[in-house]
Amino acid sequence: MRPARDPGRSARTPGSDSRPSGRPFAGAPSRPLAAALATGTVLLDGGLSNQLEAQGCDLSDALWSARLLADGPEQIERAHSAYVRAGAQVLITASYQASFEGFGRRGLGRAEAAALFARSVELARRAAGSVERDVWVAASVGPYGAVTADGAEYRGRYGLSVRELERFHRPRIEALAAAGPDALALETVPDTVEAEALLRVAEESGLPVWLSYTVARGETRAGQPLEEAFGLASGYERVVAVGVNCCDPADADVAVRTAAEVTGKPVVVYPNSGERWDAGRRAWAGGATFDPGRGRAWRESGARLVGGCCRVGPETVAELAALLGAPAGNHVEGGTEDPEAD
Repeated sequence: MRPARDPGRSARTPGSDSRPSGRPFAGAPSRPLAAALATGTVLLDGGLSNQLEAQGCDLSDALWSARLLADGPEQIERAHSAYVRAGAQVLITASYQASFEGFGRRGLGRAEAAALFARSVELARRAAGSVERDVWVAASVGPYGAVTADGAEYRGRYGLSVRELERFHRPRIEALAAAGPDALALETVPDTVEAEALLRVAEESGLPVWLSYTVARGETRAGQPLEEAFGLASGYERVVAVGVNCCDPADADVAVRTAAEVTGKPVVVYPNSGERWDAGRRAWAGGATFDPGRGRAWRESGARLVGGCCRVGPETVAELAALLGAPAGNHVEGGTEDPEAD
């Protein structure tokens, strides 16, 4: 079923300020993300796209949720805020499918596109400011296959070299890093070739990084052994966590243990609901199998960043928060309204 049309779709100038009157603007958290991971479990948010659809947004465009950076930024902030209220301690920006090439096809120049990358960080930071506790902002760097919008992120092996993929990702990472996120999320990576390219470019940013693959049946989506895939991150000091996302929850169980054993680093895990994405029909199929109770087992196996990806919403993140003991925090005066309110 096609989502309802976004009620806030009117065009906006990328550099304009969309902050609602009276909203607080948060600064950086009190400590680095790596320090938090060293002391316990940190709760990630859930799927941004499903929350945007729940708010009535149309995500049928090739830019997916990144379109709303230009056409409906208030919807993105509202979605982030729903996860903050659910207990999320890390917000992942709406830049997963963003690219200079994609924005260019919409008629935006490089300066305007760079402003939209920056806006993705700013919107998450504003939502983070609605509670009196640390909430980190991780800038999403999706794979090349996400930008092609044809399901290639679930296959990998694009026929591009490491150097070619570096050239593609470098402008995106530079634009996001310039906006000052707390970390970079190199996420939904389907193969080791792209992981190597992303790690090389991300190292230049000076920011903390996590690397998460999308996996199936004990391998990357491209069919590489998980030991090989996770091992790539071992030599990078700025990598604060390694793991998986955008996969079946059952596939995450073995992957978490393997990532911890191979790298000795904290593990990040945020699988899908268990439903399957049909790229041809551009729709989800099957039933949900995500069980928040799995979060404890993941933590026992070495997971320190735990959350959900596609089709995992605020209610499920709130269940994870209760099970993992994530702090709720207090809302500050002038915080974002309840996303369920009219």
